[in-house]
Amino acid sequence: MSTTEKIPYIPLTEVEQSAFCRTDESLDVRPLAEEFAAVVSWQSIPTEYHYLGGEKLADRIRDARDALSTRLVILGHHYQRDEVVQFADFRGDSLKLSQEAASQPNAEFIVFCGVHFMAETADILSAPHQKVVLPNSTAGCSMSDMARTDDVLDCWDDMTNILGEGGVIPITYMNSTAAIKALCGRNGGIVCTSSNAPAVMKWAFERGERVVFFPDQHLGRNTGLKLGVSLEQMLVWNPFKPLGGHTAEKIQQSKAILWQGHCSVHTRFSVDQVDKARAAYPDINVIVHPECPMETVQAADSDGSTEFIIKTINEAPAGSKWAVGTEISLVNRIAQENPDKLVFCLDSVVCPCSTMYRTHPAYLLWSLECLLRGDMTNQITVDEETAHYARIALDRMLNEV
Repeated sequence: MSTTEKIPYIPLTEVEQSAFCRTDESLDVRPLAEEFAAVVSWQSIPTEYHYLGGEKLADRIRDARDALSTRLVILGHHYQRDEVVQFADFRGDSLKLSQEAASQPNAEFIVFCGVHFMAETADILSAPHQKVVLPNSTAGCSMSDMARTDDVLDCWDDMTNILGEGGVIPITYMNSTAAIKALCGRNGGIVCTSSNAPAVMKWAFERGERVVFFPDQHLGRNTGLKLGVSLEQMLVWNPFKPLGGHTAEKIQQSKAILWQGHCSVHTRFSVDQVDKARAAYPDINVIVHPECPMETVQAADSDGSTEFIIKTINEAPAGSKWAVGTEISLVNRIAQENPDKLVFCLDSVVCPCSTMYRTHPAYLLWSLECLLRGDMTNQITVDEETAHYARIALDRMLNEV
């Protein structure tokens, strides 16, 4: 592939999110050719990578990483498979990893084992000479794709026509495109993470009487409730209906307007699952991610970001029991790293994040060996104007909250 050829980003469908679900507990890596059987979008790579087994893949990845040496930094999101995370120089959530990349000015290449919006953020925060690579261009995010730029711009125009300039403060979750982060930057808005969403929303309410929250309605709702915003003061904006499905009067009466998006992994967790865990283990601690539905969060003992979940369980006393409502690859890793505790996923069906799971070790190997050949494939870039305004929204979060 030439250095100038660009691979288009393909938005995901909801159906794809269950493509890797299994009824057994094994998520062991299989040759890429076998995983192609999953009905999802795959980026085409040379056939020589399709049939490599796990050991051969690992050996060649180590060799390529060693050859690139300090020119390379590999970032691994918490939801990545173990066979990929083992090669990461840094492991964390999307913002933490982008900040780690920015702290490595000598690295020429940043290979982000995550999804598209994360690589965009890394490009925004990294130095101009650094090049961000996404091993598999089809690794996107269904939640992010639920907020198409044109739809969000139409929503913003409708709201400003009804509420006037400054009548609503835009907040976008990290799980959104650079274009939506830029919209927030242009209009006095801000970015949030799952860990600082309450502080960010409080910041916004100090600057305006209402907020619009993109793109996850569940994180927005759970956060609003924590700040005392009632359900009656929140409305969900349906981009497929005029004025999001509401009247101008209803919009004027609202405190929080929530975009109709969600995480296909975290909406699998239910109150019924919580009840079953408590029935099986009366002394269980239930901890879930705030992207879960409101009812599930309220039925749990605690909720928080991936970093919060990891820290809470790592610091818990030996012998404690934990039912966890978040992505299975992370839950399995927490269980492995805490053998003195019982840690299991609330969902009995093993469903990894299908977009994260698309970063098969074969794609990591291919991207590294392309770099060794001087072939700049799958570089993720954000245009200068979009990056400027997106960074304003990110800087507000980093410097003012």
